[in-house]
Formats: sequence, structure tokens, C-alpha cells
Amino acid sequence: MGTPAINGNNVPAAEACPAEIREILHAAASGGELTFEKALVLATAEGSALEALVAFADQLRRETVGEAITYVVNRNINFTNVCFVGCSFCGFGRGPGAPDAYSLSFDEIVRRAREAWERGATEVCVQGGLPRDLDGFFYRDLLRAIKRAIPEMHVHAFSPMEIDYGVMKTGMALRDYLEMMKDEGLGSIPGTAAEILDDRVRKELSPNKLPAARWVEIITAAHEVGIPTTSTMMYGHVEEPADWVRHIFLLRSIQKRTRGFTEFVPLGFIHENTRLYRHGGARPGAKREEHLRVHALARVLLHGAIKNLQVSWVKLGFETSLACLQAGANDFSGTLMEENISKAAGATFGEYVSPEEFRVKIRSIGRIPAERTTTYRIRRIFDKPENDPQAARTQLRMVRPENHVTYTEGAY
Repeated sequence: MGTPAINGNNVPAAEACPAEIREILHAAASGGELTFEKALVLATAEGSALEALVAFADQLRRETVGEAITYVVNRNINFTNVCFVGCSFCGFGRGPGAPDAYSLSFDEIVRRAREAWERGATEVCVQGGLPRDLDGFFYRDLLRAIKRAIPEMHVHAFSPMEIDYGVMKTGMALRDYLEMMKDEGLGSIPGTAAEILDDRVRKELSPNKLPAARWVEIITAAHEVGIPTTSTMMYGHVEEPADWVRHIFLLRSIQKRTRGFTEFVPLGFIHENTRLYRHGGARPGAKREEHLRVHALARVLLHGAIKNLQVSWVKLGFETSLACLQAGANDFSGTLMEENISKAAGATFGEYVSPEEFRVKIRSIGRIPAERTTTYRIRRIFDKPENDPQAARTQLRMVRPENHVTYTEGAY
């Protein structure tokens, strides 16, 4: 794979930007890894410098993964909102006695997974809060229930925080626990609970969250036993651009050792319904320029390590997501079918996007839609609109929050 040149023909914006930015982009184009100081300059780029960074990241994306924008047909299943961790940036978690606390039975979780499978989903993404009374083998038994009912469904489940909780509850060694989960059908792990991988920032966000070193340990162990994971970073709250750079550099170093990350997903902070924002502890999320800067920066700094860069449409909305897909990103995320965590924090961009709508959005910026699996195997490229499949006649029946079963002590 070649590296893009920086010149007036290939990246016109580079010619109008400050000389320092131009020199850094030249260095990145030559294939070398940028120093922290040079990366920080890109992380604070504005005006013509930001335009040049965005243009270069988009070209780097083109050289790396081509013109396709991928998406996965999946369904989110958040099995409970009861959680003792108390993250200040979360609007989802509830105490067990809250009037809107809920829990889903295995039968209901399997029903939702089967319903998604029948409508073309290849993945269920399963995560939830951490109730104090959770049985040690709950996560294992949930995997068994899904995989026995739908053996071919990919189960993308349980953040490092949940894995850590399962290890604590069972008393098993981390590697043994992960091997057990893999044997029971765990296909991949969401790299959430990362936020910013710096304990100084993490203590401001959630003192009860697992330390950065433990997140790294769990992710690395998962990769070593053959469980791929995503990687994420939450931005737009109390962190600074230097924190982005250190976080991305850490992910890059893990990937160089394990090659286990399938993608990187920048997650813009949704502030409206969070304690962190209401108490004056955070800025009100990121602005458009910051979203572009983070996605473009990630493409440049992760070049040669993590090739897939995903937008979170539920956090960004479609307009900003499309802009970021022209700033280095190449994946539109999943159809979701249900989304409770971002919505609870105040996201207003919906909870379901059909494959048909994804394809329309992708074509609106002149790119090619492609459906993928969780691990980025291309299932189908939709290069001609006239060859698209007809929309499914039966749409997914959305499950409203009021249909959730009220949580009771000992539910899990």
C-alpha cells in the first residue's frame, strides 16, 4: 500500500495551510510515526490547518480502504439499566429501586435476537448496567441462550468493565474467564469503558470505573486468546487534545503488539442528561470542528495500525457523520434497531437506521455502500442502486421502554 503525496494536485488544502502543518503532513505521508509534539499540533489545528488535516485524512482513507463506506446490520440489546458504578457522564444507569429501572429475561433477549436475525441482522451487541446482585455466570449463561437459539448470530458483547465484573464475581483468572466466554460463543468485545485512558481524567469521570491499566490488560488478554475487540475514545467533556493523542498512541501500541482491534470509534460526549454536565464539570460536548479534528487525527495517527474508523451516527447525527466520513472515517456503524445508552444521555438522532437509508446517505456523498460483518468481511457491495434488494416488507417491531420488565432484586 502506498502513502499519499502532499502536493497541490492531491491535497490542495495543504498548500494554503501554515508551513508547520504542511511539514507535519509531509512527514506523515512519508510513512513515519509522528512524535507526540507533532501530533499535538494536528490535534489543535484550526482554520486552514484543519482543512488541510481533513483533506489529508480523507486521502489517506482513500489510499487505505478505498471508496466504500461499510455498515453492519445489527441490533443493540441493553439487558438492564441497573448499575452501581455511578459514572458522572452516564444518563442510562439507575438504582435498583428507581421507577424506570428494568431488566430483560433471557427469553426476551433471545426473542429480540431472533427477531433481528429474521430481519437480516448478523450481529447482536449486548451490554448492560452492573447490578450488585448479578450472578457470577450470568454473562456466560446469556451467551449460551443466544447461541443455542441462533448459532450463526455473531454476539458482540460485554465491555471490559463487564468482563472485569464477571471475573470478580466468579473468582476465575482473567484468561480462563475469556477462554470460557469464547468457547460459549463470544465473537467479539466492544472496546467501550475506555473513555480516556488516563487515570487522572477517569477519576473525574467515574472514580469507580476500572483503571486504565486494567482496561488495557483485559483488551490485550482478549486479543491473545483470539477474541477481537473494537477500540473507542470519548471526547468533548473534561479532556484536552493532549489526552486524545496519548489515548490514540496507547491504542496504536496495543495494536502493534496484538493486531486484535477491528476498528476505532470516536464517541462524542452527549451531555444533556448527565450529572457531569449539570454540575458544571464538563463542556457541552464537541462542536462540528472538534468532531472533524478528532476523526481526521485518528486516521493519521492510526495509519498502518487500525485501518477502519467508524462514526457513531447516534451521537453525531447524519450531517456531522457524513462530514466525518469525508474526514478519514470509512464505516457508518450499525443499524442498531434499539439504542438506549446514548438516548438516555440526551441523544436526539434516533435509534434505528435501515440498510436502505444507510445506502441513500452514503451515495449522497458519492461513495459506495457495502454491508459488512462485525469483523469487516464484506458481505455485499452495492455499487449500483438499481440492483439494491427491495426493502423488507415487515419492519422490525421496536420495543418501547414502557414494555421493559421492572427490575427486582435478585433478577440476575
